[in-house]
Parts: sequence; C-alpha cells; structure tokens
Amino acid sequence: MSRRCCSERVIINISGLRFETQLKTLSRFPATLLGDPRKRTRFFDPLRNEFFFDRNRPSFDAILYYYQSGGRLRRPAGVPVDIFLEELKFYELGEEAIELYKDDEGLPREEERPLPNNTYQRQLWLLFEYPESSGPARSIAIVSVMVILISIIIFCLETLPEFRELPPEPEQHANGSANSKAPNPFTDPFFMVETLCIVWFSFEFTMRFLSCPSKAAFFKNIMNLIDVVAIAPYFITLGLDLAEHEGSSQQAASLAILRVIRLVRVFRIFKLSRHSKGLQILGQTLHASLRELGLLIFFLLIGVILFSSSVYFAEVEDPDTVFSSIPDAFWWAVVTMTTVGYGDMYPSTIGGKFVGSLCAIAGVLTIALPVPVIVSNFNYFYHRENEEEENVQYIHVTCGQPEHHPSFGETDSIKIPGLIPTPLWVTFNPTLLPRRRTVAAHCCPRGWFKCKV
Repeated sequence: MSRRCCSERVIINISGLRFETQLKTLSRFPATLLGDPRKRTRFFDPLRNEFFFDRNRPSFDAILYYYQSGGRLRRPAGVPVDIFLEELKFYELGEEAIELYKDDEGLPREEERPLPNNTYQRQLWLLFEYPESSGPARSIAIVSVMVILISIIIFCLETLPEFRELPPEPEQHANGSANSKAPNPFTDPFFMVETLCIVWFSFEFTMRFLSCPSKAAFFKNIMNLIDVVAIAPYFITLGLDLAEHEGSSQQAASLAILRVIRLVRVFRIFKLSRHSKGLQILGQTLHASLRELGLLIFFLLIGVILFSSSVYFAEVEDPDTVFSSIPDAFWWAVVTMTTVGYGDMYPSTIGGKFVGSLCAIAGVLTIALPVPVIVSNFNYFYHRENEEEENVQYIHVTCGQPEHHPSFGETDSIKIPGLIPTPLWVTFNPTLLPRRRTVAAHCCPRGWFKCKV
C-alpha cells in the first residue's frame, strides 16, 4: 500500500503551467514545502485535484529538477539571481542548498558583524562604523563625507597653474650678493586645509581602531586599508618637506617620490564608499563578478594578439604604415576592440581595413558576453540592500514580566532597588547585528541586559 502511495502521481500548477511528478520524488526532501504533506496541503485545489502555486514559472524547472536529481540545483539562464533566491526560500529548500547555490554562482557569503562586548566600546563602534545606528552617528558620517570632498577638491585645485608653487625668489644682501630663498611649504593655505583634513581622518581612524571588536579583522577589511593609504601620504610628504626645508640633498629623488605619493592621495575618493550604499553595491558586484571579468580580459587578450598580428602582416608592404611591429599594434587593437577609436593609428590598405572591421565587430561581441551576468549580480545586491533597509524591526523586551498595557504617559520599565527605572526598548537592525531569525533578551542581575541574535 505504501509503495502504491509513493508511486502516485501529483499535478503541480505553477501560474497556469502544469507539472506532473510522483509523490516519491517529492518525499526525497521531506523538510521542504513540496516534500512535507502538511505544508503543501494549503495549496491543494480539490476541484481540479492539483496543487496551485502563483509563483515564477521558469524557476520551477530547476526546483523540480532538484527533487528529481537528488539535490542538484542550477539556476535557469533567463531567471535573475534575486528572483531565483526568492523562489528557493519560498519552497523552503533549506539554508544548506541556498549556500551551495550561492557558492556555485560565485556570490559572497553574508558575513556576521560582531559587536564589542564592552558597552562604551560598542557605542563608539556603532557611532563611527554604522551611520544608520543613531542620529549622532549620521552627523559624524555627514562631517566625514564633507571632509573627504574638501580634501579631494584641494587635491584638484592645487594643480591649477594659478596655485602652483612659485620658483624661489632671490634674496638681496647688503654686500650685493643674492641667494635664492625657497618658499616655506608650511605656510601654504592648501597645506593648512590638508592638515585639518588629516587631523579628522586620523581621529576617525583611531576611534574605530580602539573600539573595534577584533584588531586582526579590522586590518583585514579593505575599507580600513584604504583609510591607511589616505592618511600615510601626508606624513611621508611632511617628512620629505622637512628634510628639504632643512637643506637636505637628493632633491630630484625626493621630488620624484613626492609626485608618486601625491598621486596616491587620489585614492581618498574611495573613502566615500564607506558612506555610500551605491559604491558598496558596485564593489560587491565587481567582487562577485571576478570570474566573468577575468574571462573578459582573457578574451580581449586573445583578440589583441590575433588582430594586432593580422593588421601588421596586412600593412607590412605599405611604406607609410604606422604598424612597425606587432607590439606597436597592440594599442590599436585594444582601442578598436573597446570601440574607442582615437584615430592616432589606423590601417590604410584594403586588407588592413578588413582586419580592422573584424576587430571592431569581435570587440563588441566580446565585451557584450559577460555583461548579463554582471547586471544580474548588480540586481541581486541592489535588491538585497533594499530588503535589509526595509526589514528594520522594533522589538519591545519585557524581560519575563507580566504583560502590562501602560496608560497614557506611562512607559514599561524595570524597577530595581537603588537604580533609576530604565525603559528596555531594543532596536533590531539586521545590517548591524549577526543574521539570525530570532531575538532573545534577558535581564541581568545588575539591571543591564544582553541580546542574543
């Protein structure tokens, strides 16, 4: 009798598209929505003798194949990543299956964000690391963004010809001799503004370092390394300026080092990604699409070598050709395949023009290949960020006391002898705390509380 029930066929209607399978196929995963008879009963239509789900139809091909293959999960090509993840959660395939799917797609795992145990350390960490945690934290983030913008503007303005350093002016002495007097770099207005910006950057970095829950994890974070790169060039430049002002030698070498160090200052613009959700989504998208970007570079490399060699041999008989060698033609191949076309190098023979046409067409096709995957990853991170902002919940913690409905003007609080009554309202924000489904809170003997998330 049990064998007959397991071989019984079942019809599943997905938004009008009917699928037919056996009950024994669904029973391979009894903890899922389709595998548990009690869970799927509420979707049963007795008039048509079928289960009806108003869900995404292309995704169900992969869902049904998951049961048929015993656990293999592959996303259909035409289904975006975020939509397919929603379908996996709806059919309750389990966290293990979802994590395996994310690994196959190359999506990064959602990392837990621990908080410091010390109360004051936790408050400082939230104040400087999570702008959405409170009003003062948001104000500090606004100040930080303004300082970053001022630093970038100063970096650009000091390169204008009107503000460049003037040559040393000759200083006349009483005996008629003249010595050149170098201008003092520490009286430059740009240097003063830059110093104020560095003071704020250093203060912000120090506060976050002292309040972070883990010093090792702090320096593994790419954003903190960017902060170090943004601060270090100032002190190196300051040391070189002091050495030069005191009459040290090797001025040419120090000037070359200064140019490189000042170029590094442009990376301060990446500090904005700490306060910009858009830049964070872009960074996560690029990190998740490294495999596709690697394929793009590999295809471009093959095309550059192929078409630069072809155009060189097609133009080698022309005495006025600009393609003197295959390496010289690399630049033309890159510019042509990326459809930029500066016009500094171009073929003049019929064979060269034919090769150039093929190079342009191949470049368009090569660049277009990984774009859908990158766009799909961007949509996934964009929708996930929006869901995290919408899932902010406020939970009232009663600490096991009898439920009491306060009258107008009252607040629920814990009354402990010798202590001021403290209202216990806990703000649960998924972006700040480790991701779990339940929140538990309990009162401690001294009147403070711990939250396990």
